[in-house]
Amino acid sequence: MRRNSGWKIGIILAVLVVSGVFLYITPFNLGLDLKGGVHVVLEADDSSVDVTNENMRGVISIIERRVNALGVSEPIIQRQGNKRVIIELPGIHDQQQAIDTVGKTALLEFEDPMGNVVLDGSYLKVVQLGSDRYGRPAIDLEFDREGVQLFAQLTTRFQGQTTKIVLDGEELQTVMIREPILEGKAQITGSFSMEEARHMVVLLQEGSLPIPMTIQEIRNIGPTLGQDSINRSFKAGVIGVLLVLLYMILYYRLPGVVADLALLAYIVILLGLLSAINAVLTLPGIAGIILSVGMAVDANVLIFERIKEEQAEGKRLSSAIQSGFDKAFKTILDSNLTTLITAIVLFYVGTGSVKGFAVTLGLGILVSMFTAVVVTRFILNAMADSKPELMAKHFSMRGLKG
Repeated sequence: MRRNSGWKIGIILAVLVVSGVFLYITPFNLGLDLKGGVHVVLEADDSSVDVTNENMRGVISIIERRVNALGVSEPIIQRQGNKRVIIELPGIHDQQQAIDTVGKTALLEFEDPMGNVVLDGSYLKVVQLGSDRYGRPAIDLEFDREGVQLFAQLTTRFQGQTTKIVLDGEELQTVMIREPILEGKAQITGSFSMEEARHMVVLLQEGSLPIPMTIQEIRNIGPTLGQDSINRSFKAGVIGVLLVLLYMILYYRLPGVVADLALLAYIVILLGLLSAINAVLTLPGIAGIILSVGMAVDANVLIFERIKEEQAEGKRLSSAIQSGFDKAFKTILDSNLTTLITAIVLFYVGTGSVKGFAVTLGLGILVSMFTAVVVTRFILNAMADSKPELMAKHFSMRGLKG
């Protein structure tokens, strides 16, 4: 065993353990095609304001930020006609949660004792989750420069009186102004839970909708794919991976076993990473995983063929492995880099499940580079040190062609 292999073992084991832990403790979120979710139809209320294309684009943009901030990836949000927006949230089946996420206008207002609005949420600079003096959930607010002045005027003029904090016309809190507040900071407290406070923070952070929206329809929807299609897709993926593992063993013998170990490590790391970032799995996303499995195997094939060429030139096994990795690395990097650029482009220009495909493909490429360059290389070097003759013999075999 080589002297500097200890830290490599540590890195590989640490990555595998952390990935396995995330994979175990964090269940995968499934997309609309696999699990279903909630379907919501919002319609703009044009009784008080004019509905324009700019307003509707603002509504869609704010709703997208809200649902993504709450960890709802790959939602379907699209405009219907002039005044309606259709929203489908994967993995959410609580209709009230959907209403709280997308249906609220989230207009925060501060009223003076006469009920006049002095300032609103448009002056907010910072909104974050905090706690009151009793340790209960609270929302900490900080205003921008103009908001600081308005808030200072409110608290100075009405010192000793009560003011109200209102969200979407509903009173959140009545506050006694004991002294002027000149630094522009406030706190909303109440009997809400941590989850309710977190929802409120998200709503206020992403801003209020430019026009009021009313819920015209809300209902739970089932998976867009039937269970039979899901089962077939899962079986196809498993069979495909097993065939790849079997082929590598039959063709490359012992080096093929090394490639299979690296491939299994790749699958654990990739799934653990997707679980850690709370990714939503859709059928296109699973296709991205399977495609990246093929690219991970392709990297090992390039490396093994290079090693065989170097060994055929008369080099010792350890030198052939070193030279084979060095020469194959440029080819692997070029092919993976072009695919990674494609994944990045798909992520930025695509929507919904296209983004999911891009994320799984991009992460798969990065993980396959790690397993090919680090894991495969480490195992090959370790086996070459302990069983050089056996490894040299297996590299010289022609596998299925023999």
